[in-house]
Amino acid sequence: MNYTRETKSGEICVRGPAVFKGYFKNKQLTDETMDKEGWLHTGDVGQLQSKNELKIIDRVKNIFKLSQGEYIVPEKLERAYEQAPLVMQCFIHGDSMRNHIVAVVYPDPEQLKKYCT
Repeated sequence: MNYTRETKSGEICVRGPAVFKGYFKNKQLTDETMDKEGWLHTGDVGQLQSKNELKIIDRVKNIFKLSQGEYIVPEKLERAYEQAPLVMQCFIHGDSMRNHIVAVVYPDPEQLKKYCT
């Protein structure tokens, strides 16, 4: 995805005494999330902006699995929904303990006015 030092982008990692100790009774997941130096890998991709502002621009692994084992790539669904004239933005959320997804949709106010009058 071309996230490099030159583009001032990459995975956001944080470290400190109040950040994260680990997952309760789950060493494997803790080891996947924290590296040996104690850095917590958030899974978010950030980019440094002017004045050292941090902007989140992507996810490292933008995929999740539903309870029945189906894998979902939310970005593909979000882009598909955003092709509809009434949809300005869309966010897809899934939970591995559920068998369905939820879409939070922000309508385009101008397009919506046409349908409400």
